[in-house]
Amino acid sequence: MTRAFAPSFVGFRREWIRSDVLAGLTVWAVLVPESLAYATIAGVPPVVGLYAAVPALVLYAVVGSSRHLVVSPMSATAALSAGVVATIGGSGDVVALTTGLALATGLMALAAGLLRLGFLAAFISEPVLKGFIIGLALTIMIGQVPDLLGTSKGSGNFFEKAWHVVTHLDEADALTLVVGLVSLAALVLLGRLVPMLPASLAVALGGIAVAWLFGLDDHGLAVVGHIDSGLPALGLPDVSGDQFLDLLGAAVGVMLVGFAEGLGAAKTYAAREGYDIDADRELLGLGLANLGTGLASGMVVNGSLSKTAVNGSAGARSQVSSLTAAALAVLTLLFLTGLFEKLPEATLAAIVIAAVVELVDISSLRRLWRVGTGPIARAHRITARADFVAAIAALMGVLIFDTLPGLVIGIGVSLVLLIARTSRPHIAALAPVGDRPDRPWVDAARHPDYPVLPGLLVVRVEGPLLFANADHVRERIRELAAATPDLRLVVLDGRATPSVDVTAAEMLVQLRQDIQHLGGELVMADDVGAVRDVLAAAEPRDEPTIHATVEEALRAATDPPPPFTPNG
Repeated sequence: MTRAFAPSFVGFRREWIRSDVLAGLTVWAVLVPESLAYATIAGVPPVVGLYAAVPALVLYAVVGSSRHLVVSPMSATAALSAGVVATIGGSGDVVALTTGLALATGLMALAAGLLRLGFLAAFISEPVLKGFIIGLALTIMIGQVPDLLGTSKGSGNFFEKAWHVVTHLDEADALTLVVGLVSLAALVLLGRLVPMLPASLAVALGGIAVAWLFGLDDHGLAVVGHIDSGLPALGLPDVSGDQFLDLLGAAVGVMLVGFAEGLGAAKTYAAREGYDIDADRELLGLGLANLGTGLASGMVVNGSLSKTAVNGSAGARSQVSSLTAAALAVLTLLFLTGLFEKLPEATLAAIVIAAVVELVDISSLRRLWRVGTGPIARAHRITARADFVAAIAALMGVLIFDTLPGLVIGIGVSLVLLIARTSRPHIAALAPVGDRPDRPWVDAARHPDYPVLPGLLVVRVEGPLLFANADHVRERIRELAAATPDLRLVVLDGRATPSVDVTAAEMLVQLRQDIQHLGGELVMADDVGAVRDVLAAAEPRDEPTIHATVEEALRAATDPPPPFTPNG
């Protein structure tokens, strides 16, 4: 196989086959019950999840760049699918629209991959994705609680559904409650005590056995019911042209979420094993996998972090593990669907809840909050907790407005805060360390005991100089200069300023005039090449002199250098 055809198999060795086959068996043990569960999240019959898994596993293996990524139905995109279909569908066929969304997502991802738009993942920051996933996990969990308790399901956003659960607890069915809570407890205990055991499959089989042995469905316990055996019908879904156009628009958000989640999982394991991930190849793999499932009566798929973790921990070295899991899934569709018909819905709900509860990563939110404390908070003020704010915006957007709006809100807030950061860069007055010719200069606010030089102000702008922050930079440096006694020289240290635009170049001319009015002179030091190039091309008049280093600027201004004077 060539790199262009199947890059994930480059360097494949025969001795990997045994470990890959065993890993594929382990993935299958998790894949079957979770695919059934995620199909219920999407609002379609459980077998649709298995229909989707087979082509997704095979087609990604052919095109994708990861040796470990498992592509299959996932909770996040399943919930997105349910929301999109509910919005677009009206009285339409839910299964057809779900399959149509997979096809639309595949087309969008394939087009993005061919256009080399892998950089799109950068527009979903890690904090936004974290907040989005937490909100999505909470929404999924509250949607499964009625099946766990045996109560009626509410509608609306997360808070409306949660209130419905609280106010209808008196409807809880005792048998369903017992089965659901025992299943949930078993999943937790098995996951902690026997982590290598596929707990979801073990609990599913246990639930099936108990329901069958004691005839619990005859006593009112809801079970999955009939699952069509055999392979899926192939062909285009029965959706109208107008509906498919609507699905194409919604598919952009679904694609971004699926791509970001899968790319994160792929990069995690590629870093561990020492190979590279091609973002554009990942888009092509995601696109082809969704096209395949869309033509095979399936649902939206994407890279699964949880199943990829199972795959990696089981010893997978190549996509042979995914091909093995796909073959076993085909055997399940042909011969084993009847086995899962007695699966209690309460057990299925417990599997879903256990699968997504680990995504409610509150500790990561606390970490984002802590990042905005201490010196960084004093330096950046309102933008110090920008990542935390973006995560909470995505989280609350999902809980209040639903999945796609929540993602858009999170990305929007993140971009606004990025602009705020850019327009208000930290501007630090610097102090020298020691008296060597190559002495470093550090933030004086962080080191108040370091000496200052009389009549001298050395400042550093921590970010690019652009039209968006030119006025702010000019005003702040002018304030610092005015507060410097007997001002003679202001040195703008350019080591933390990677670029400058024409507006900022003109601002530097104005700032030099401002400093001259205060009795001093403005010069630049340690400039990056791009800054010097723009200043030369912009041809501003009376631009500041540029020196190689701060020390050179000092020598040019005074000889010998002025003596040290302690702060205060």
